[in-house]
Amino acid sequence: MDLLKIGSDWLQNQRSKFLTRKIVYQRDTASVEVLATVGKTIFRVDTGYGRIERLESRDYLITVADLILDGQVTLPEPGDQVRETEDSTSFVYEVMAPGNEPAYRYSDPYRKTLRIHTKLVARETLP
Repeated sequence: MDLLKIGSDWLQNQRSKFLTRKIVYQRDTASVEVLATVGKTIFRVDTGYGRIERLESRDYLITVADLILDGQVTLPEPGDQVRETEDSTSFVYEVMAPGNEPAYRYSDPYRKTLRIHTKLVARETLP
């Protein structure tokens, strides 16, 4: 019996129940509404000129099994979009990370949760 896995599963369930909001994950014309926890990651990128830039990503933690596009569980790709609605505004975030960083990573040792890095690219007013 793997007690760490049992504990990780329990934490995942608690996060999904109490710390999430609905977002729409979109790739081209395919989209899915999923529950996500909002977070952030601070990146420090060496510009190559003796200067370090500090960049902040808005992250979405999503259960791997929930990210289903065109009937298949999929992994995030740069260029995908996340739409988060607040009141009458839809915030559009593009999946990306600075430098050579990956656009996502697993957030737990059992690969059940994705941490997807994004950047705000648009705001749309809803009717």
